[in-house]
Formats: sequence, C-alpha cells, structure tokens
Amino acid sequence: MSAERKGFTLIELMVVVAVIGIVASIALPNFLRARISANEAAAIQSLRTLVSAEDSFRNTAGLGRFATLNELSTAIPPCIDNALGAGKVSGYTVTMVGVPGPDTWAATAIPNVVGTTGNRGFFVDQSGVIRFTADGTAPTIASQEINK
Repeated sequence: MSAERKGFTLIELMVVVAVIGIVASIALPNFLRARISANEAAAIQSLRTLVSAEDSFRNTAGLGRFATLNELSTAIPPCIDNALGAGKVSGYTVTMVGVPGPDTWAATAIPNVVGTTGNRGFFVDQSGVIRFTADGTAPTIASQEINK
C-alpha cells in the first residue's frame, strides 16, 4: 500500500512564487508607464478644456475678460468641473499663471511627482497652443509645442 500524497512540496511552492515574482517584475514597469501616459493625456485634455472654458466665460459671464479657475468652476452655468477648478487632475496640479485679464491668461499642469504621476509639464495660454517641458518643470510660452 502506498501512501497518498496531498498538497504541494516546498520546492513546487518556491517555483510558483519565483515565477509570480518574475512576471510581476516584468509587468510593473509597463503598468507605471501606462499610468504616466494616461495622466499626461488627462492633463493635456484638461488644458484643452480650459481653452474652451475661458473663451466661453469671456464671451458670456465674463463680459470680455478671462477668469480664474475658481470663477470658471463657480460660474452659472459652470464652465469646468470642481476637480479642475480646484487644480487637481490625475496626478497633476493645474494652476493659472499670473492674473487673468481682458486680453491674456495662461495655465500650467505640473506632475505631482515627476517620474511617478507624470514626466512632462504643460502650458497653455489664450492662443490655445499647448507647450511642454520633458523634465516636468513649469513650461513657458517659449517651451516646445506639442504635436497635434
């Protein structure tokens, strides 16, 4: 009579854990890159939304002047959602640069943690042209344009 074997041996369990570790080490960097790309796309889209919202505000409630983020989110009807109005977008902080006036406005979107939530910083002004820096620092009007 032979004894019935139940369960796994220690060697079998160690092999399974090693295989899971190898697969995780391959997948994790790809997941982080995908998350950074998604955050950057959300930041760019938020700046595009600001361009439309500023134009809408200026031509209606603003009576010829541009608005702050808070004014855009509290206007009747609101031009942007509360999250963007608070300056928080998918791992990025969106801020107005300078004081919006009758002729100009500008905004930046900077990653909260460079290399983790995003790699590039973004800039847009009343022209609607989005610009970026590759190192996550605050871009300016002189920074490189994003290809459309």
